[in-house]
Amino acid sequence: MNEEINKIRELLDKIEKKNDVSEDSLHGTFDYFELPQIIASVIDFLQPLLSPYESVIYWFLFRHSIIETADRYIRVSNSQIAQGIGSKFKSGDKVKVASDKAISDNLRCLMEKKVIVIVGDTNRDGTLYKINLPEEIELCIERMKKSRVENTCHVEQKKDLDYYNIAENRLLIFERDGYVCYKCRKQLTRFSATLDHIQPVSQGGDNSYSNLITCCLHCNSSRGAKPIMEQFTSDSKVF
Repeated sequence: MNEEINKIRELLDKIEKKNDVSEDSLHGTFDYFELPQIIASVIDFLQPLLSPYESVIYWFLFRHSIIETADRYIRVSNSQIAQGIGSKFKSGDKVKVASDKAISDNLRCLMEKKVIVIVGDTNRDGTLYKINLPEEIELCIERMKKSRVENTCHVEQKKDLDYYNIAENRLLIFERDGYVCYKCRKQLTRFSATLDHIQPVSQGGDNSYSNLITCCLHCNSSRGAKPIMEQFTSDSKVF
């Protein structure tokens, strides 16, 4: 009997692995030096849009994915979340934790806001979630656009700094352009966005704020050394 049960368990494990999203292929890693900017972006543009409970759950997921593993994917169960964000209110020797319904309701709200996304089947270890960052969340993008308009003058004062090689300055270009490729209009993230020189360096261009624009890798590599204005003189929609 035990042997048959073990065979059934092995078969179930094989089925789960076959149907599940390969977590090894989902990595969206980043440099740990980016963490301060990422956290600041979450605080400025995402947290004001979340309820206290939603915020606590998001930070729990953020803590055990992005901060802990430099990966935006995490497999976790409702009970693990409940234990992790428990109110820690002690009644005698017991610790009060969030109810399963409260966790489920707030996870659903986070998914409706596109803050987190389910990317894999639920198994005995929980559900596989992708943790989105503000530049991927439509509600946050609107707040970021408004912030860019309000801070345009401040940014222009830094015009002569290097916006190509300095990580925090590169993010300012991405944020200014809404993480959208200037050519194909594809929505990008900090993991997929690149910078393109409006006037190529080989033709006297520099790394200033006004000479850089957000671009996807494909469009960047296919352009060559041709100035952007020369490439798109027949397409006024680009500008």
